[in-house]
Amino acid sequence: MTGGDISLYGALALGALYGAGFCYREKSVAGLVIKTGSTALLALWACLAGGPLLLVAALALSSLGDLFLALKGEAWLKSGMAAFFLAHVAYVVLFWGLGADDRTLLVLVAQIVLVFGGAVFLRWLAPWLGEMRIPVFAYTAVILMMGAAALNLPPVLWPVTLGALMFIASDVILSLQLFKKPADVPAGTVSSLAVWILYFGGQALIGWGLLAALA
Repeated sequence: MTGGDISLYGALALGALYGAGFCYREKSVAGLVIKTGSTALLALWACLAGGPLLLVAALALSSLGDLFLALKGEAWLKSGMAAFFLAHVAYVVLFWGLGADDRTLLVLVAQIVLVFGGAVFLRWLAPWLGEMRIPVFAYTAVILMMGAAALNLPPVLWPVTLGALMFIASDVILSLQLFKKPADVPAGTVSSLAVWILYFGGQALIGWGLLAALA
């Protein structure tokens, strides 16, 4: 068993543990360590497996974002969004570089639907954003670019496209938890599980799809 295999299995174990016992509970030191450790091990796995530097950077920045979001306070929320913003920039560059040369009509339509749907959702959410309006607008723009780039990937990279769309779906649910839900109402178990499964599963699929195709 290689170091990459150990890192992957460790990431999956911690990811399952966080989903089973922590993602729907109040923030804690144990939850922070498990959550951050799971995504950090994904970055280590990608590195040890010889993955593209941009993939390793995106996963590492995502782990840093997980660390910030596991802490309490609006300042940490902004730091977490900044880390994920940079992670998505890395994904955008990586995906566009791997994209198909000839974009089909189906891909173009899918990209238009994604961007238009994201813009409509953001416009609807805007009244609840307050001082976070500009950071959320910027973050939404880059994640939609990431999704559009993923939609143009060749068929062999379908796990990457699926993982990117799962990532976007998790952020949609998370944004509702952060900005639409009253501050004194705890996040629901089902929605918290959905956020984690879509996010962690999406990141794992992105890594696995790229490493398998580029092996």
